Amino acid sequence: MARKADDCLPISTTSQRGSSPSKFRLKALLSHCLYRRVVIWTIVVIVLLTVSLFNPQLVPSHKVLDLVHGSMGEAKSIPKGDANQAQHTETGETNGQEKLQTPEDVEEYARGSDQQQLETPEDVEDYVGEITEGIIDMSGYGNEEEEEAKEEEEANGPHWLRYKHLDGFYNGLRALVPFSDYKPEYPKTSPASDRSEPPPVHHTKLPKPSAFSAHPDYNSDHWQKTHVRVNPCYVDADKKISPPDLYAYEGIPQGQPKPVIGSHALLGLREDVCFDRFGRYGPYGLGYDLEHGGVNEAMETEREGSEAVWGKSGRINWDDIDWASAQDKCFKSNRERFFTGDKKQDAELATTGRKKVDRIAVVIRTYVGFKWTAHAVLNFRAMISELNLRSGGEYDVHFLLHVRDNNAPIWADPATVQDILEENVPPEFHGLCTLWSEAQMALYYPGNFGDTFENPSNGDIHGVYRSAHMPLQHFAVTHPQYAHFWNWEMDMRWTGSYYELFDRLGKWAEKQSRQGMWERAAKYYIPELHGSWEDFTALVEQETREAKKKPILGPVTFSGKASLEHGEDFMPPSCATGSDMSQCGVGEAADLITLNPLFDADESGWVFAGDVTGYDTFISKPPRRCAIVTASRLSRRLLTVMHEETWRLHHSMFSEMFPPSMAFHRGLKAVYAPHPVFLDRAWPQEEIEKAFNGGRHHSSGGHGSPFDLTNEHNHKGTTWYYNSEFAGLLWRRWLGYAQLDGRGKDGGHANGGSLRGGPEEEEDPNSTGRLCLRSMLVHPIKWENPAEQEDD
Repeated sequence: MARKADDCLPISTTSQRGSSPSKFRLKALLSHCLYRRVVIWTIVVIVLLTVSLFNPQLVPSHKVLDLVHGSMGEAKSIPKGDANQAQHTETGETNGQEKLQTPEDVEEYARGSDQQQLETPEDVEDYVGEITEGIIDMSGYGNEEEEEAKEEEEANGPHWLRYKHLDGFYNGLRALVPFSDYKPEYPKTSPASDRSEPPPVHHTKLPKPSAFSAHPDYNSDHWQKTHVRVNPCYVDADKKISPPDLYAYEGIPQGQPKPVIGSHALLGLREDVCFDRFGRYGPYGLGYDLEHGGVNEAMETEREGSEAVWGKSGRINWDDIDWASAQDKCFKSNRERFFTGDKKQDAELATTGRKKVDRIAVVIRTYVGFKWTAHAVLNFRAMISELNLRSGGEYDVHFLLHVRDNNAPIWADPATVQDILEENVPPEFHGLCTLWSEAQMALYYPGNFGDTFENPSNGDIHGVYRSAHMPLQHFAVTHPQYAHFWNWEMDMRWTGSYYELFDRLGKWAEKQSRQGMWERAAKYYIPELHGSWEDFTALVEQETREAKKKPILGPVTFSGKASLEHGEDFMPPSCATGSDMSQCGVGEAADLITLNPLFDADESGWVFAGDVTGYDTFISKPPRRCAIVTASRLSRRLLTVMHEETWRLHHSMFSEMFPPSMAFHRGLKAVYAPHPVFLDRAWPQEEIEKAFNGGRHHSSGGHGSPFDLTNEHNHKGTTWYYNSEFAGLLWRRWLGYAQLDGRGKDGGHANGGSLRGGPEEEEDPNSTGRLCLRSMLVHPIKWENPAEQEDD
């Protein structure tokens, strides 16, 4: 989920240095205010501990740090997850902590590195709060490695700005080569003696695209012998318009960089074809005018050879299409091939006749006031056509429309609903929308949710920012026909076939073993550094052993954990005692598939890691896992668990943390799918590992996490992260618009460097033409046509 603006972040209450401090009123401290009494006793305890601990006649100085660490919690006694650090603590060698050996040292540390003065009640409250909430981490104080890293960044700049920009992304169709001849600009995979730049390629004539299908061959003998027949579906009510083909080009533009994180081949995605803007969106209205039923976009861009994508279907007139009706008719004509959502009935269907399949919902989050552009319309036409109509109803696409006016009677007055739809959603999507409001969630999940450890956003527990899972849970309860639910956002794009993406991710996740599952999911997969997936699995197992950690297999236990009403035995038979544990969970559909690592939120520096509600705040926070960006697939049983945790136990966590943590607590199958992610610069492989897997035990979690607020800038040069700059730049270039892409003189950040791309460059006979990219997810896409940005 993309972050909000800065006004959603906490406002510091610490006094500004140089300002006139308010008086420390003795009356206030001696009042009956419980909070003031807590402050008094905390200060008294600190003073008494200081006097007693540092009295050389009472305790040897080398024991001081052990006692201090004991009061701060075991996890903080071993900075950066270094298992060997425990031995250093015994001898006083603690990466700079040996300096805290006298009362003066402790007093200086208590004041902070900037000599903070505790002059007012607010100063005292802030300091005590920092200690009790763990914001001041004594284990990291004076860490030499951190100091060196800080000095290096100050000298050389952030990692993502240090290295050479890659140019190969901008090679177009005139540089297309067969995959067997393809040599990436980066990363270099050839031996050191043969690392020359790929030879330039320049075709004088553009190649032709061909229809691309990621769906099974429903007409093959094999399919029809093993599965229920798939009946064709249509876009229009008269059954005259078939869903159009998506077009791709065989091969890759020479020099185009490979993904650095994740892999096409691992997930079963085609890596030997590329997609241009017309092959991707031309079938849905890109490239022709409103008069002929198009969207009137890309008319001004380079378009040589684009007519090929309309050779079979013609230019479809998309006016007056009703996608809800098309989806419903497609399902009804194919209903015999699906499980129903009724457990008893489905158990019987599974044992008789040809194979049946589960249905899946793709639930897209939108809101009142969202600016629907022509490109957004194209994107969702493609999604519905490819996922539903071309699959015989296997997927349904829905929109969850957030109504911000809590007084709007959206569940009582159909006229109000219709007015909201007409003002906020194109007519072709009206029937796919389910409206909801935060007031509705407060009614659906009533009661006292108890205390919250931290609430940095100061948002309400029923608000979409902190609890975006609530309306999805409600949607799942009211739609029992779906086995899984993809949670999707409006500002995400996929250059290839949506069916290929969702289908392959689900199948790959099903093949994954539960053995080492959580440990693998916590680490970015970097193929050029880690090798094959088997090599990566072995590496994670080795790192886990070296850390003296036991791999997590089933549900975790912790203080304050409550039981579910109907039990929580979610382990499959393949994990039974005596089984081959390498096969534990293999063949089991994943309850959670995320698109970024499932990292340990504890001490990660992620700003919302402490937003945990409904648990006993007098004991430690429950263990937590999190995946940044809420895009994920959730099973019905995971959403059912989340629903009960919310309505009965009144538990909640920040939106990106709640689903993974509930899967973690209850022993559900959760995986991070390492989809292809590209970098805009030529990073050394070892530096990628340090930046993205620099957390506890070489993972993405804990201290040193890439999701720490101070480290997130490294994602700006990636194609997939909520604060990415490169994703939007590359996407708009692919669409044919000129961009200040950061390369060249005065380059660096977005909106710097030289203006490149656009029709003038793409039409130049000496250029390589329009861009053609392999399938990739890009996020966030806040605007596409530059005119859209100007109108904001």
